[in-house]
Amino acid sequence: MIEHIEGMPAGTVGMRATGKLTKEDYTDVLEPALKEAVEGGEVRLLFVLETYDGIAPGAWLEDMRTGLRAWFREHRAWRRMALVTDVDWIARSMHVFGWMAPGEVEVFRLDRVDEARDWVAAG
Repeated sequence: MIEHIEGMPAGTVGMRATGKLTKEDYTDVLEPALKEAVEGGEVRLLFVLETYDGIAPGAWLEDMRTGLRAWFREHRAWRRMALVTDVDWIARSMHVFGWMAPGEVEVFRLDRVDEARDWVAAG
């Protein structure tokens, strides 16, 4: 499940994900939030991944579409993304492949979510 994080600094988007991600998580929550941020001029995303049980079978295609859209069509709008997670293999993957992401990317542990929120808003 993906849900909005309330009380984010102006100009930032906060999302919290837990469990298994579904197609509806992408189409109904994540994609509209990213579209709104792009239309606002820039994307500063705090993405908190508390637990991860995989992606539902119908969500794989939507995950790829969302990623491709963000990385290629809307890459100029991306400023900063903070991934906050204690899921080690995801954090390590972002450390390895983060250089390919548009904008700046940082990875934080769950106990540093406030620092990640501040980093996304700064700069």
